Amino acid sequence: MTNSRQKGAAFERDIANKIYDATGIEVKRDLEQYRASDHGDLIGFPGWTIECKRYNSHGSIYYKREWWEQVVTASLSNGTQPVLIYKYDRQPICCVVFISSINADYAGKQDTVIIPFSTWCMLAAESLVESH
Repeated sequence: MTNSRQKGAAFERDIANKIYDATGIEVKRDLEQYRASDHGDLIGFPGWTIECKRYNSHGSIYYKREWWEQVVTASLSNGTQPVLIYKYDRQPICCVVFISSINADYAGKQDTVIIPFSTWCMLAAESLVESH
């Protein structure tokens, strides 16, 4: 296993623990992600496809377009909302979601927003309550 893959796996485990701490929902790494395309990194959060990225700082706080495209493709294959959770060195954890995930008035729009990880945890937990 390469160092970058180890770093990614460690970040996925860390995010899984943080999601559990914030929401009480237990998610786990999807080991199929390495064998099949269109899988998120973490599974077990109803209604969401979760992709995690951890990289060295490249002088920007913005995510790479291909990361977002990857999680959107995976979410389309299983009918869930995509969330990209990413972190650069010495930066806070950020999440990318469609704006419609925050405000249903924007349904059908492809616009995205970057929100803090804690905000996504609150949003995702509330989405579970609203669906029941």
